[in-house]
Amino acid sequence: MSKTLLEIAVFSVESAMYAIQAGADRIELCENPNEGGTTPSYGTLVLMSTKQLVPIFPIIRPRGGDFLYTDHEFDIMKKDVLLAKELGFKGVVLGLLNADGSIDKIRTAELVQLAKPMQVTFHRAFDRCNHPFNALEDIIKSGCSRILTSGQVPNVSDALPLIKDLVDKANGRIIIMPGSGVRSNNIKQIIETSGVVEIHSSARKNFPSNMHYNVWSMNENLQYIGVDQEEITKMLSII
Repeated sequence: MSKTLLEIAVFSVESAMYAIQAGADRIELCENPNEGGTTPSYGTLVLMSTKQLVPIFPIIRPRGGDFLYTDHEFDIMKKDVLLAKELGFKGVVLGLLNADGSIDKIRTAELVQLAKPMQVTFHRAFDRCNHPFNALEDIIKSGCSRILTSGQVPNVSDALPLIKDLVDKANGRIIIMPGSGVRSNNIKQIIETSGVVEIHSSARKNFPSNMHYNVWSMNENLQYIGVDQEEITKMLSII
């Protein structure tokens, strides 16, 4: 297999550094994994802007939930895009829909223009759109560089025919980057079946708290989500 770019989604600075050390080609920088990823804090962005050993793309997502944004939320997104550009990041990750499930072409194009010369990845809001092939064309016209998608199902391994069709219809005009459920045990099949040149994984792993003292009456599980460096290394050895 020819080399395929591996992007790793992370939810903290520590995880970003571990992923980079393991050999990740690019980082999608997020916070709040239980919300599906939201815009990192100002402190996280400033710190990571000084550690760009590989391209780092912050997600621009003001909240969890759906991808239908109010005017105030859109203003936040514009300010966050400008901050990412000011801090020297190579790209951002975002996605916006209309209430009917179509791509919000006007706002997406505005953010792409605002982001230049950064690249823009249209994220898995694509997996909630009403017509993937119409959405593909709308996103291409908006100027985005790639689409992150699981093929409109929770696990991309269950949608490889659609991923292949998207790659074929894109015909080099935009990168189709599969993600969600990508691990070392299926990454080869996904790449070979779909013909993609980039692939996305969180290599997620739960870690126990390092606290020596806990208030057991609180009945809390204080584990946190990080990245599995060994899993990243395995995936890279395959691709």
